Amino acid sequence: MSVRTRFAPSPTGYLHIGGVRTALFNWLFARQHGGQFLLRVDDTDQQRNVDAALAPILHGFRWLGIDWDEGPEVDGPHAPYYQSQRSEAYAAAIEALLA
Repeated sequence: MSVRTRFAPSPTGYLHIGGVRTALFNWLFARQHGGQFLLRVDDTDQQRNVDAALAPILHGFRWLGIDWDEGPEVDGPHAPYYQSQRSEAYAAAIEALLA
């Protein structure tokens, strides 16, 4: 079985210690088990999103040595990596569940 973990930062402000802890635990678990760590930006709260918030979050992860295998600035087979761009995938999943 392949391990895939993810963290979904919300670009509504600065990265805080709780988010760092959660991302670190997911990153460590993935690395310990030879898996992948993904970032998928939870930008669905359009009213609270701050355009300039994502860059410092990504910089903070890099500064901490937390790298990601898929996500913003890293291509991968499960794009897009922004929740707001995944509505078609969610609609297809809902249709499959209702069928």
